[in-house]
Parts: sequence; structure tokens; C-alpha cells
Amino acid sequence: MQNSDTFPKIESVGLSGLLVQFADNLSEPANRAALAFQAAVASERWAGVEETSSSLTSTYLRFDPLRVAHSVLRAQLSNLLASRDWYAAAPPQGRRFWRIPTVFGGDLAPQLAEAAALAGATEAEAIATLSTARTRVLTLGFAPGQPYLGDLPPSWNIPRQSSLTPKVPVGALVVAVRQFVLFANDTPTGWRHVGQTAFRCFRPDADEPFALSAGDEVQFNPVSAEEYRNILTSDTSGNGGAVMEAIA
Repeated sequence: MQNSDTFPKIESVGLSGLLVQFADNLSEPANRAALAFQAAVASERWAGVEETSSSLTSTYLRFDPLRVAHSVLRAQLSNLLASRDWYAAAPPQGRRFWRIPTVFGGDLAPQLAEAAALAGATEAEAIATLSTARTRVLTLGFAPGQPYLGDLPPSWNIPRQSSLTPKVPVGALVVAVRQFVLFANDTPTGWRHVGQTAFRCFRPDADEPFALSAGDEVQFNPVSAEEYRNILTSDTSGNGGAVMEAIA
């Protein structure tokens, strides 16, 4: 349970939003709490609540103030918060485990050596660590369907770059501050490009445009550049050769 009188706490966000904060810094228990609480709020189907989502350490609610009073919704949230220890709550149901083929290093991911050195590892050691880490989708953000994944081991608490890489391609796997980001589109970044996938996080024409959901787990399995190129040309689904299974 959180050892603080400060968290969890409820904050107002404008006239039609409430934010339940479980910490001011990322930790596994705080992220677990945010995910579990968001799922619980969604299952309550409270009148007037129009949207719920989770961030790294918070749960957000958007509501219609003409349908439910701010004070009423705040009281409902307070009662739900008091009903259990959310920092020890089980992860929400319906999660999935993805294994995504990934090229580490080389011309396709040219900053692996630099990132490995910052983590105190050789390239081979870095690949072994990064490819065996089973990471959680902590939240989606910055771009449609784009996941932040973690936590990586403490040695991977490496800083962002002091300047931006002008562009990395869609499917790029980047690393910093003990997290991965898997890019949903071509974009500049201050994180180091260590892997490349053919996976598409955002599929605007699909029934479910966001391939990953907060709480899903992901492992990035190493493949050769040739295997990657074969996947890129043969898999038109956007899955990039990924294998998915349900988590009980």
C-alpha cells in the first residue's frame, strides 16, 4: 500500500474532468493501481461518465456536468478508492501477451551501441537483456496507439539525448529512463533507436485502430535484418510477424 498521506488523491481537471493520482513518479505499484482503477471505474458505468483512461500513474474521467454533479462523482470515486488496496490490485482482465520480431542494432537501429554503453553493457549483453524483458504497456500516448513499456532493469535508466534525432521510422523501438517506446509513426525523438520492427501500433482502417492496450505485455524477440525485411514484405496485416496470446 502507498506509504503516504498524499496519494491516492483526486484532482479536478477543468469543468468536466477528474484525475485520480496514485503517485507523482512512475513505479510498478502505481501503474498497476492506475490500470486496475480505470478498469474498475469503467465497469461501474456511472451515469454521466463519458470516458475513462489511464496514464503512467493516474486514472482520468471525463464526465458531463449536466448529468452528474461534480460532488457526486467525487464521492463515488472516494468510496471506490477506499474499497481496496489498489497498489496491490490484480491487473485488469482481457490483457494479452505479444511477441514482436525485432532487429536490434545495425543500420536499421543505429543507436544500440551508444545506448548499451550508457547502460554499462556490450551490444550482445544489451540485446540479451532487452530481448528477454517482458514489459508492460504502461500507457498509450504522444501519438495514436503509441505504447510506453517498462520497467527495464535499473541499468537502463539512461538519459534522453541532449538533442533530437530528426526522424525514426514507424515501428522503431527506442529506449530511455527504463522504458521502451514503440513508435506509431515517423517522428523525431530524443530517445535512442535500438530496435526496428514491422509492427504497426496504429491501424486506422481496422475495427480496433489501437493494436495494443494499456496492461498488455510485450517481448521483443530478436531477428536478423533479412528476416525483418521478409516480414515487412510478406505480412500486410500490420502485425509485423507478431504472435499474441491471451493472459489468463
